[in-house]
Order: sequence, then C-alpha cells, then structure tokens
Amino acid sequence: MKTFHRKFALLLTVFQLSFVSGFAQQRYVENQAFGYGERLEYKVGYKFVKAGTAVFEVGSKPVKRNGQDHYDIRFDVKSLESLDWLYRVRDQYRTIVDVAGIYPVEFEQHIREGNYKRDFKAEFDQKANLARTTDGEFKIPDYVHDIVSAFYYVRTVDLKTKKKGDIIQLQNFYGKKTYDLGVKVLGREQIEVEGGKFKCVVVEPMIQEGGLFKADGRVVIWLSDDERKIPVKVSTKIPIGTIDAELVKFSGLRGDLAGRVGDSKQ
Repeated sequence: MKTFHRKFALLLTVFQLSFVSGFAQQRYVENQAFGYGERLEYKVGYKFVKAGTAVFEVGSKPVKRNGQDHYDIRFDVKSLESLDWLYRVRDQYRTIVDVAGIYPVEFEQHIREGNYKRDFKAEFDQKANLARTTDGEFKIPDYVHDIVSAFYYVRTVDLKTKKKGDIIQLQNFYGKKTYDLGVKVLGREQIEVEGGKFKCVVVEPMIQEGGLFKADGRVVIWLSDDERKIPVKVSTKIPIGTIDAELVKFSGLRGDLAGRVGDSKQ
C-alpha cells in the first residue's frame, strides 16, 4: 500500500508540473529600459532635407490580454504634407507585448508608401505556438517576435557586456514564416542630434523580411549607451541613398539618460 501511495504521489506531482509548465508558459525578462508612457519623437530626412516625422510610443496604461498586463506599443511614420505630392508616406505599426516576458501577442502593420499598400495582422498564441494571420495559420517557435517587439526586446538586453562583432540572436515572424533575426553590435560612438549629444551603442538588425520600410535595405541603429537604450538615430539604406531618423524630443522615460552627454535628466 505504501508503494502504491508513493507512486500515486509521484504521478500527481508529475501531472501538476506538466499542467503548470503548459498553462503558465511564461518567462520573465528584467526591463529597466522602457515603461508606460514613453514617447520618442524623430525627424526623418533624406540627405539634408526634412521629409517627415516618426514616433515610437508606449501606451500610458496596460492593456489586458488573457488577464495579463501588456504594453501597447505603436510606431508611426509620415511624410510632411508639403511633400506628399512627391512621395506620400503614412506607415503605422502596433504591437501588444507581454509586460513580464517581453514577447508579442498581437501585431499590426499598415503601410502606405506612394502607390504601395500593405496591411498585415497577426495574433500570436505563444502557448500553442501558432500565429493566426491575415495570410493563414502558421507554426511558430517559443517567444517569436514581430519586428517592433524584437526592437523593444533588444533594449532590455545588457549591451554593456557586448563587444564589437557580437550578435544577439532572435526570431522574427512575418507574412507566412519565421526568420532568424540577428542583431549585430557594430561598436560604440558619440553622436549629436537635435535631442542632444549621446554616447551610443551602434547595432545593425540583419532583417530578412518584414522590416520597418517597404524597401528592406540595411538598417543601422544608435542606442543610448545606458539602461534606457533609447534609439537616438536610425539610418536606413535604400536604393537612392539613406533615410535618417534622428531623435528630437523624448518624454516619459523610465529613468535618467546616463548616456546623454552633459545632461542625464529627462
């Protein structure tokens, strides 16, 4: 009888552990980089001409999905109205990201660039490893990212320990499949933009598909070399040259910007 009870107790323990691991498929990511209400504003230019504006914004309050708190993160890019006759841009991205685990559960992309139009939506069932999208239903690996959530996840990584040539490996789902997404550390550099002078870590996302612009050229990002790791500058290579987005204003940061030279306050 004792043997039976021991075996029953062991079976019950295994069942409980299996249930917990299946039900609470949850990781925890330490995040001192960003929080509710963060807003980053950029001017977007081609060569020396201001062509538009861009905004990264985290909603001021959590949104609930499956009873859990999530960040509502949006990225909008638009051309100046005075230049719309030349090339009109109205791009919108939205990702809903789990606060504890920094992984997406929903993603939307609405691209309007000239005559080009693209709408894409995805719901990520991270427990069932499924992406339900406008293009169908597809298997996904654990904690897969969309291109915007991947960017915010990289901001939580301890880049102080990274050196030139190191690669942060992620996976990015877009369209109908999952792509490997490596983020390569290019080095460190001090740059000055309208929003201030910053010590930066320079990284390059090696994007294969689903980037932040229709023309998926090379993208280089300057992140403040501190705990916030805010994007100070984003440079995108396109066939006709380079489009740069440079930080103009910021608010709602999680803390001080130690990487800002001469003034670390918000």
